[in-house]
Amino acid sequence: MSEVKEKQEKVLVEQDDEKKSPKTKRKRESEERSVNYEEVKNSRGRSPDPEPSKRLKYDTEQNTKDDTVSSTVDSNKEEKESLTEEVCNDNAIIVAKHYNSLENKNLAQRNRSRIIYLRNFNNWIKSMLITKFVEEIKSKMNHGSRMKVLDMCCGKGGDLFKWKKANISHLICIDLAEVTVQQCHDRYKDLLKRNASQRNSLFSAEFITADCTKVRLRRKFEDPSMYLDIVSCQFAFHYCFESLQQAECMIQNASECLKPGGYFIGTIPDAYDLVSRWQKCDGNSFGNDVYNVEFFCDKEKPPIFGAKYHFQLEGVVNCPEFLVYLPAFKKLALKFGLEMVLFERFDDFYDNMKDKDKQLLNIIQALEVYPPRDGPPVGDPDRDYQHAKEYLKMYPNYSQIGTLSKSEWEVTSLYAVFAFKKMKTVWNKDGEAEYVNS
Repeated sequence: MSEVKEKQEKVLVEQDDEKKSPKTKRKRESEERSVNYEEVKNSRGRSPDPEPSKRLKYDTEQNTKDDTVSSTVDSNKEEKESLTEEVCNDNAIIVAKHYNSLENKNLAQRNRSRIIYLRNFNNWIKSMLITKFVEEIKSKMNHGSRMKVLDMCCGKGGDLFKWKKANISHLICIDLAEVTVQQCHDRYKDLLKRNASQRNSLFSAEFITADCTKVRLRRKFEDPSMYLDIVSCQFAFHYCFESLQQAECMIQNASECLKPGGYFIGTIPDAYDLVSRWQKCDGNSFGNDVYNVEFFCDKEKPPIFGAKYHFQLEGVVNCPEFLVYLPAFKKLALKFGLEMVLFERFDDFYDNMKDKDKQLLNIIQALEVYPPRDGPPVGDPDRDYQHAKEYLKMYPNYSQIGTLSKSEWEVTSLYAVFAFKKMKTVWNKDGEAEYVNS
């Protein structure tokens, strides 16, 4: 496994100039093999580099399959990689079984959940992220033109209404779990029936069961020549960081489906905050009455790929997940022509976007009213609302505020939004693809 890990890490390290001495090169390789989560800390909440690389060479021989491995690799290493692939397949089966087994709860059941406001808040974050980049693309489209979208890891179709609101023309929904894809399709059929009498036609859609981390998605489209305006991956991208090959496959899938100027957007756990809380606790597990995280990898030096943990959230999620090391994410994205334009934690994104659609915050009840109008609060009255009490003391003119319980804030602050812009592809004199800012 050490040889496989070393190969993965070397792929991410930029090749030194031939002019550099072997001593300098060895020192640099040694430094970059250690995951530095301080780099993630320093990069979060900060605008992307103002002048990213103008041109990025794409190595067409390094694809998403195991043929990236040199033919000179010995048979022992191939056996180890085969074992790694089997573990990856096992984890994919666990994830698919987990999501296939989730009960399709009705509205009354969801409203009784301890984390109802957390779920609504996360839904508002997704809505605002989608709206932000829908508006960005529409501002550059001809009047009357409509967008095409890929919902990667679509789940049960929780974002269908968001795409309806965006007035897109076509949606491709893909997920690993067959049952959830069918549930997504059923939701679309219901939406189609309700929309039959309305003036504007609902977007067309196709539904595909596939592993976005292992399969080239374009070949499964009804029209494989189609280019899309947005690729969205909500609360699922982190599964691909199980291995370098899976991460490359998923990012390449997002990139090659997009038009130049299109966006790859999504939501992921913030690796720095996860590791920071992990390293401050005794043992490998931490959390509160709402969530629990347990790690299954080296605490001192988590690997770049395959840093596994279990995240349990009141029965919503409890299956293997993997840290997304931000510098590696950015570097792999650039390799496939995707330039990072946004990375913000949920709490920061909320602060920046809350004044843009306060009405939606109220409509979907993304925040809990405190003190509650009727009945007890969802959290612990003594522990979970001290921040709200202090705020009301500072501003006595307010009798109530909208907030989340302390336990829920601790969860939502673990997540971040991201967005990458697809660069323009050009071909050099050697027939190799390069990417430039459009």
